[in-house]
Amino acid sequence: MSASQNRWLILFALLLGAGWIWLGRTPPGSTTTGGIPAPQRGFLAPDFSLQDEKGETYRLADLRGRPLLVNFWASWCGPCRAEMPALEKVSQRYREQGFLVLGVNATNQDDAKAASAFAQQLGLSFPILFDQDGSASRLYQVRSLPSSFLIDADGVIQDVIIGGPMSEALLEIRAQQILEESR
Repeated sequence: MSASQNRWLILFALLLGAGWIWLGRTPPGSTTTGGIPAPQRGFLAPDFSLQDEKGETYRLADLRGRPLLVNFWASWCGPCRAEMPALEKVSQRYREQGFLVLGVNATNQDDAKAASAFAQQLGLSFPILFDQDGSASRLYQVRSLPSSFLIDADGVIQDVIIGGPMSEALLEIRAQQILEESR
């Protein structure tokens, strides 16, 4: 192959690559999977319906008007277990002001009996919901446990906290902020 042919081949490959990149580009604001972007601050919290141990259904949209903390967890998760006492204290402290903690057990990755036993052992009084098929976890694109979403009374996510354990002081500050923003 001559040097002239090599240049044409390289030029053709570069043009073909540029065309491939241009045709495969993703417009700003879209996702590569075609789904919704991960729930984040400033966006409406995705709605879900889950049941607790007694079969009572909780639908997020029905809780509009109340500031919430939605915490995804599993009984085998060390950081999840470590932050539960702080979640319980903050839940009790701010319940009368309308603040609600929802514990969403990633039951598709956990065992419902183990989750219930753990909640009873710690005396958790906030609702423990069971995400049996993982639909809520997928909706919130939970990739790490624990993951928490602070949602204001209008249903808008105000903060996303990935990982843990969260300290009682951090939870206290976040609960006060979300209550203040929801007034």
